[in-house]
Parts: sequence; C-alpha cells; structure tokens
Amino acid sequence: MQTEEQLKEIVRKKYSEIALQDKETNMSSCCGAGGCSTEVYNIMSEDYTTLNGYNAEADLGLGCGMPTQFAKIQKGDLVVDLGSGAGNDCFIARHETGETGKVIGIDFTPAMIDKARHNAEVRGFNNVEFRQGDIEHMPITANVADVIVSNCVLNLVPNKNAVLKDIYRVLKPGGHFSISDVVLVGALPEGLRKDAEMYAGCVAGAIQKEVYLELIQANGFENIIIQKEKPIVIPNDILKNYLSQSEIDAFTTGSTGIFSITVFAQKPLTEKAACAPGSGCC
Repeated sequence: MQTEEQLKEIVRKKYSEIALQDKETNMSSCCGAGGCSTEVYNIMSEDYTTLNGYNAEADLGLGCGMPTQFAKIQKGDLVVDLGSGAGNDCFIARHETGETGKVIGIDFTPAMIDKARHNAEVRGFNNVEFRQGDIEHMPITANVADVIVSNCVLNLVPNKNAVLKDIYRVLKPGGHFSISDVVLVGALPEGLRKDAEMYAGCVAGAIQKEVYLELIQANGFENIIIQKEKPIVIPNDILKNYLSQSEIDAFTTGSTGIFSITVFAQKPLTEKAACAPGSGCC
C-alpha cells in the first residue's frame, strides 16, 4: 500500500505529463491518466464552452463538473481555485469577479503552473495569479477568500480532511465553496481501488459519498447543498485492464456507483462556541 507521499508523487508525475498533452488526448482518457478507451469516457463531458470567460487553450478536459457555474461569484470577490491546472476555472471566475476582483489558482505541479501563467500572461490577465503549493497547506493567508472552487481534485488528495480544514482556514467568515468531485456509493473492486493509474485517474482516490459529506460537516461548514450530481460510467474496455470478466459483470450489475457531485458549503459568519459538558447547550 502506497504512503500519502507516494500517492502524491504518482499524481504529480502523471499531471506533469498531462500538462504537455492536448485536450483530445485527455478527454479520451481516465482524467487524462492514459489513452485507454475507444469509447467516449464521459467523466469529462461537461461543456465549458457556453460559459463567459472560457479560453479553449486553458481547458485540458480534466474536470468532472463545472463548479464555477454554481459558485455564486460576485463582482470584486477574491476567488481561489484548488488544483487550477492550465487555468480554465480561474479564467471563468475572473469574468465573474471582474476587474475589481482577484483569482488565485493553486497547483502543486510545476508544469501546470508554467502553462497557466503563460495562458494568463498572453491574455493580459493581471488579476489572476498562480501559486505552486499543496492544497493541504495553501500558500494563502487565513480569512481572505470569498469563494473557493475546485474541479475533480480532492479525490486525488490522500488526506481530504486536511484539505477541508485548510479551506475553512482560508475562507472569510461567511465565505463559501463550490467543489466538483468524484464520490462512491458502495466499494470499488480491489483491482480498481489499488491501481496507481486509476488513482491518478480520479476514481481509486474517491471516497464514499456519505463520508465525503460528513467530512464537510465535521469541519464546521454549514448550508451544505449538492448542487449537481451525475453518474460516471467506466466503459468495459477500460475495466478489462483492471478486472476479470466475472469481476466486470459483478461490478456493472451490482449496487456500486461512481458519481460526480458538485457541493456548496459555507463557513459560518461567527465561530460556534464550544459546548461545555453538562451545560445543556448541545
């Protein structure tokens, strides 16, 4: 079993390669992790082209939702994008927050940071900044962000609880996030769960939907809403690389489901007071 650091290195290496691939290659693969399907792998089927601020060169086709569409960004907001890639969601957020706002993208892959900075520079986007860093320990001051967005990234992080804690730290009181991610209902087959390529492909790193929502609540967030949910279907020509035919049959006819969900949650305006034992306030 890989350690957290080993899993992070798998992701860093794979996404460094993805940064150099074109969108068509990424969209026909497992979150860009490998061109292993002759069918359309619709985990990346969301169409960003209808959103204002869209830039095709910044869209690597790696997302599993469109969190910026649901993020309720206002003019002048400071928006942070976790796992910003080539800058796709950042540039859409920039359109929403306007010239008076600011967008900060965070990614821990140097090749992605370089690509995003180039995309921003050639477009003259002076209020979009990209910082290299780990989203478990964001290089951002506490209580500054109005909105945090992220697209198909938390499932790549072994310690999701640490990310949620840092999201809470960085958001202003009353600030909110809108995050698209991959979650599970039921257990993945062992062949999918343990494979490093499928981890980098966003599936093996996903956790149970109920656990995911409980983590958000346990970290102090409120007004938790699922803004969008859709099933993700893995084609048989991908599954056969990891499972036997009998395992494929059991997986595709069983109760296990893989879903993309976009979740909204808010940091309270005021910190909830600690409840002393026996006080009756709980």
